[in-house]
Amino acid sequence: MKKWMIIGSLFLLTLLAACGGSDNESENNSGTNENGAEERTVTIEDAMGEQTIKGTPKKIVVLEWFFAEHLLALGMQPAGVPNIDEYKNWINIDKDLDESVQDVGTRAEPNLEAISRLDPDLIIAAKFRHEDILEQLEGIAPTVTFAPYSEEGSANLYDEMMNEFKTVAKIVDKEEEAEKELDELDQFYDDQKQKVEEAGLMGAEYIATLAFSTQNSPVLRLYTENSIVSQVMGKLGFENAYKTDQTAQYGFNEVGIEALQNFQKDGMQFLYVVQDDDNVFENQLKGNPVWEELSFVKEGNTHHIPGDTPVFGGVLSAKVLAEELMNSMMEE
Repeated sequence: MKKWMIIGSLFLLTLLAACGGSDNESENNSGTNENGAEERTVTIEDAMGEQTIKGTPKKIVVLEWFFAEHLLALGMQPAGVPNIDEYKNWINIDKDLDESVQDVGTRAEPNLEAISRLDPDLIIAAKFRHEDILEQLEGIAPTVTFAPYSEEGSANLYDEMMNEFKTVAKIVDKEEEAEKELDELDQFYDDQKQKVEEAGLMGAEYIATLAFSTQNSPVLRLYTENSIVSQVMGKLGFENAYKTDQTAQYGFNEVGIEALQNFQKDGMQFLYVVQDDDNVFENQLKGNPVWEELSFVKEGNTHHIPGDTPVFGGVLSAKVLAEELMNSMMEE
């Protein structure tokens, strides 16, 4: 009887060990790829909710220019970018797109066939442009969607861009590189702020605009406090004189020249971004008494910023913007 019980006990232990081994093997398989190697997964929160990305994406198609910049800042080239020719006209940063990067249509209307041919590991989309085609994009590759102009994102567009940059870094396993870039940018601000203080301009008030013509009439996009322009100027030690009761979704309000009469104060600084072939201040407004009689015009406190200066973007754009703002403000 005792011999039977010993045999039965041994059989039961063997069975339990076999079952335990089967469970462990199943658990390990859930974290491995087809070659048996452990597969990395990362969970992030995007505009559509929680997303889990398997592996580390290498071939990434971006559908907004500033997403391309995020990858470039991390030492990666995107596989596809929309409207590359226009990108090169507008985005002046110190890292260029490689010749291998493919054009994938426009930002508003991406070419789905071109994206599919690239066989990407990941697509990065913008909700405000691409929400209607997300299902088609997800049919091509896993898709991460950001919402920079959502109510939450628009509250501080600078913080939104930097948070998106950190999320992209997490997805591609380059968080250390991202922190290094952000630390270097903060140090750059501190160095420039010291120059502002030495020049006696700390706390100086300004208004900033991107200006262009529509049907030969000047239009001014006046930058609000939540804009990247205003946030960078604040980090340099300047004070935006343009205050608004409501948050401007895109970081600016479009106004006419008459609106500038609200900012007549000694020492007011006026910064403007224009394209060389559409300089409304040298063309339509030259000799215009409304423009010529503004205090900052008469005092010579107007500062031209080159038209290819990026006014919206990530780490690389923010540094270029800060450099151009400082060059303009400090020129004799």
